[in-house]
Amino acid sequence: MQKDQEFLEYVIKALVDNPGEVKVTRTVDEMGVLMTLSVAAADMGKIIGRDGNTAKSIRTLLRTVGMKNNSRVNLKINEPEGGLRFQPEAGNGRVEKASKTVDEAMADLKI
Repeated sequence: MQKDQEFLEYVIKALVDNPGEVKVTRTVDEMGVLMTLSVAAADMGKIIGRDGNTAKSIRTLLRTVGMKNNSRVNLKINEPEGGLRFQPEAGNGRVEKASKTVDEAMADLKI
């Protein structure tokens, strides 16, 4: 396991309630290193944070680790199956089930 992957797993497992469900995959291509993170649906809010600030901070730390190793590191956070997404129009900050899948949204765009 690479140092950047170990670092990401350490940080995420310290933040979540279900560390056993944290999965990090690392792929390398011409664009650099892509770290893909999967966590339990209940832990998504802890990883994203208010206004996405926690996720931004994690990405910044990963880029710093990448600079030390002369590589560009990006983070992709997978939305869990049946995940919940913040719906501000629902009122009162309630969280509701995501309304559309990616395929449905693409069909709406007629691409």
